[in-house]
Amino acid sequence: MVNTRIPSSWMLAAWLAALAIIAVTSMAMGAHRVTTALLVTLGIAPGIVVALVLGGEPSPTPAQMLYSIRNKDGRS
Repeated sequence: MVNTRIPSSWMLAAWLAALAIIAVTSMAMGAHRVTTALLVTLGIAPGIVVALVLGGEPSPTPAQMLYSIRNKDGRS
């Protein structure tokens, strides 16, 4: 639903801008580099998970799972 309303390029740009704002704000507040790196890593992690989920093959439907179970037993 979201991808029909907002182009993905805008979502990517907003996400990258939020990461940059987090990093700059963290450094401006005098946080250590490790803390800033941790915050940026926590901001990148959801994007990596989404890329992994979208890059895989689609999940089988319940009907496909039941059909494969029936075929293994030899019953039709």
